[in-house]
Amino acid sequence: MPDITPAREPRLLALDQLLSRRSVGPLQEPAPEGADLDLILDAGLRAPDHGRLRPWRFVVIRGEARLAYGEKLVEAVALRDPANAATLAERYRAWVRRTPMLIAVGAVVKPGNIPEIEQLLAAGAAAMNMLNALHMLGYGGMWVTGPNAYDPNVNTLLGFEAPSRLVGFLTVGTPAPSTAPVPARPDRAAHVSEWKAEQSSAS
Repeated sequence: MPDITPAREPRLLALDQLLSRRSVGPLQEPAPEGADLDLILDAGLRAPDHGRLRPWRFVVIRGEARLAYGEKLVEAVALRDPANAATLAERYRAWVRRTPMLIAVGAVVKPGNIPEIEQLLAAGAAAMNMLNALHMLGYGGMWVTGPNAYDPNVNTLLGFEAPSRLVGFLTVGTPAPSTAPVPARPDRAAHVSEWKAEQSSAS
């Protein structure tokens, strides 16, 4: 049997790094740019999709554009929730100010033989690929949704006319120092089972 250890070792190292990924809330500059950002976006484009529809779309929001985008969120919340608009407006402005980069992730849904849910899942897979790439390049990120992700006005602003839609936003930057404990990983046994043929015959 050939010795595959030399070829296997870097893959295991990469997998170890992947297994250390977690969502990172406190972020600071720098956000990825140039070749790093290209690699992250390219990772998103490697997500699986049924029928090769390639439904994923990514909208990068960075620099001064973040502040303008924050004002658009203020306009959107004033329309959908006028009673709480003043409080939420300051929350959204603060969110975009403290987030070095946002990547809006959505799916251009195409009617046809491929179910809509599969096209949305493809966009979700792209988001996860980008989060993994961010981590492996030394950055941090978090996938967030909330009312803005489901607001038709925000969707339209970012180029997603129904039936196309956002699946969420990636907050992107460099992990800020934090004293918060690292959350424990889920217990594998609580989430995994193995189906066996006798289960079917016994039912």
